[in-house]
Amino acid sequence: MRRRVLPGFGLSLGVTLLYLGLIVLLPIAALLIKTASLSPAEFWATVSSSRAVATYKVTLSSAAWATLFNGVWGFLMAWVLVRYEFPGKRLVDALIDLPFALPTAVAGIALTGLFVRKGLYGSLLLPMGIKVAYAPAGIAVAMAFTSIPFVVRTLQPVLQDLEPELEEAARTLGARDGQIFRRVIFPVLMPAFLSGCALAFARSLGEFGAVVFIAGNLPNKTEITALLTYIRLQEYDYGGAAAIATVILASSFLLLLAVNALEAWSTRHAEPR
Repeated sequence: MRRRVLPGFGLSLGVTLLYLGLIVLLPIAALLIKTASLSPAEFWATVSSSRAVATYKVTLSSAAWATLFNGVWGFLMAWVLVRYEFPGKRLVDALIDLPFALPTAVAGIALTGLFVRKGLYGSLLLPMGIKVAYAPAGIAVAMAFTSIPFVVRTLQPVLQDLEPELEEAARTLGARDGQIFRRVIFPVLMPAFLSGCALAFARSLGEFGAVVFIAGNLPNKTEITALLTYIRLQEYDYGGAAAIATVILASSFLLLLAVNALEAWSTRHAEPR
């Protein structure tokens, strides 16, 4: 009988479910229980107030712009790191994970220092009429910074496992580089690309530390939903904070479900018949 490195299935599954319950399910259950303490009318009044709706618009639009940027730049960065060799490659590869290691508050302070009027980037952008710090653009920048690793790290292993024989066969058959990318490479990468973008978008929806320093936090203009949740907690309105947080939770959960379904569809249709 072959010995296994890990313990038996029952013990491994039990430890996994215990961890999942304590770290993930229990906090979510507490949030939902607190939200359930509100009546339907109170819940709707809280989540549909003009200030809350304004935060939804700011958060969703900023997260969408950040994800669009990360989708393009993250794809290119993953491609370069996998397909090319250049001096300093290991350093660049390590820097991709910097947003994971750096406290988000530190990232927010650093970005604010760069994009204010007299900052290194802000002084260059201001003459062109582009304002980033204390503006909606700053929110998107902070979200993009903290979520870019999700796209790069999701695409890298798929690119590394992509068989070069597929490209060589397509080129032998007369396909041009653009056709090879569209018909051979990108369909294989599509599930991982969608997964990385979805994770980046969901991460952006809940971003707080990096945003509050650069956004300006003006109600109805540059106030994000996570900040409004924090403000409600400061006001001891725990039910209102839980209700608004539930909206973020539901949005992220539905997004991940939709992307998982799309990934399954893409994988099924990409398989050879």
